[in-house]
Formats: sequence, structure tokens, C-alpha cells
Amino acid sequence: QVQLVESGGGSVQAGGSLRLSCVVYGYTYCWYDMCWYRQAPGKEREFVSGIDSDGRTSYADSVKGRFTISQDNAKNTLYLQMNSLKPEDTAIYYCKTESCKSWGRGTQVTVSS
Repeated sequence: QVQLVESGGGSVQAGGSLRLSCVVYGYTYCWYDMCWYRQAPGKEREFVSGIDSDGRTSYADSVKGRFTISQDNAKNTLYLQMNSLKPEDTAIYYCKTESCKSWGRGTQVTVSS
């Protein structure tokens, strides 16, 4: 069984920064192909960023140049550094292990103008 626990969300003003963390507990083979998604009120969940087992990263166009995904293999922790935040980044952010198709419970990010 795998468990993903996100943290680091909060409320910031536009232009501010936050760093999200996601710790993965459980099977080590679940620690590959990790992603961040987000879901804003009244909208569908959308892909934000991903990192594969070779360290290659991908980003949604809406966050390119502002967000950076990374991982610490020794700590089984996935990060999302979010800079230059905008009100439209307001959402619940979820991490997901694509290799095990499991989700965390999410962490709320609120950006005020």
C-alpha cells in the first residue's frame, strides 16, 4: 500500500512564492513518474507538472517558467516550487504516483490579488 502526503500550501499575495512537498510512503517502486495536478473550484483536475524516472520534467503551459518540479530520492519527497504566483493558480494541489496510480489528499493554495 502507498500513501502520499502533501504539505506546504497556504495563502499568498500575487507575485509570491510557495513550495509544496509530497512524501511518498510505502512501496519503493511507487516512487517513479511523479506528477502534480491541481483542481480549482468548479473546474476539472488538470495536470501541472511531472518528472519521470530519468529526471525529465514536463509542465503545463500555464506554469512554464514559474514552477519547478524536483525530487529528493533519499527522502522519497517530491517538490513543486511555485514562483510569481497568480490568482488563477488558486486550487487544491495533488501529487500522484503514475507508477502506482495513487493520489494524495491535496493541499490548498490560495493566491490573492
